[in-house]
Amino acid sequence: MATLAEKFGLRKASGVGEAGWGHTLIVALVSLIYFLPVLMIIFTAFKPSAQALSVPPTLSPTSLFGLIPDQFVFTPTLENFGQVFNRVMVSGNAAEPTGFDVFFFNSFFISSVSVLLALVIGTLASYGFSRYPLKGNDTYLFIILTTRMLPAIVVIIPIILMFRTVGLSGSYVGIIMLYTAFNLAFTIWMMKSFFDELSYDVEDAARIDGSSEIKVFLKICLPQVVAGLAATFVFGLILTWNEFLFAFSTTQDKARPMSVMLVGAEQTRGVDYLFVGTRMVTMMSVPIMSALLVQKYIVRGLSLGAVKG
Repeated sequence: MATLAEKFGLRKASGVGEAGWGHTLIVALVSLIYFLPVLMIIFTAFKPSAQALSVPPTLSPTSLFGLIPDQFVFTPTLENFGQVFNRVMVSGNAAEPTGFDVFFFNSFFISSVSVLLALVIGTLASYGFSRYPLKGNDTYLFIILTTRMLPAIVVIIPIILMFRTVGLSGSYVGIIMLYTAFNLAFTIWMMKSFFDELSYDVEDAARIDGSSEIKVFLKICLPQVVAGLAATFVFGLILTWNEFLFAFSTTQDKARPMSVMLVGAEQTRGVDYLFVGTRMVTMMSVPIMSALLVQKYIVRGLSLGAVKG
């Protein structure tokens, strides 16, 4: 006998009940193993200085209802984050600026501008590929995709030489143009898939009513792919925010982002794991918050076209 959901054509509820406890526990365990290094970095950023490298190591900010012994538990503190901008480099000296505010601004400015430029250019290009395909359209799309096939280490030398020749080394313009170019392929392919899922009927009706092609794009097509724009922006931001090789090779101190700052050597007292931990947690916070802010659009964007009417 058909269930109520099958009778009315409803989809079964997803979750533990459908997947089963065995599969759920396996997925949770594998996810914990992969996330464990990140979790330890986060815990290190909140540890008191005396417990950063303590033996036995402190592993958790809570005892988990008595499951973890007290010697492995630490009391979280926010004192480490107070040294992100001003830090005592040598014992007994006054706190000195770390330059973190400059690096943070560089990362935010370079990533935001380059991703937005790639989104604007890539959205227009993807609309053209979707609605006005040329002869050999697939070939052109494949050529665009090849810009992301080569590892960064393969193309970094000619890029450095070109930057030095035209005077873009160490500038905001150079690194923004570079990131925009390398984000274009991802943006075009992502947005084209969203435009391909839209119905042509509404657009044709608007053209019959006298709407120009620009109005059809801005007033009809673009509002329907807001979810795709949000998903593409977040993924592009994450790729740009975490990029290291291009930033390290083509920028100087005034334009270097946080990804380069994180690998800076501790010249005065070796590696300060608390300081490194706070910098890494601060760096991770921006893409995480960006993803959370547009979470509903990301889910809609990734599922667009999965169910056709």
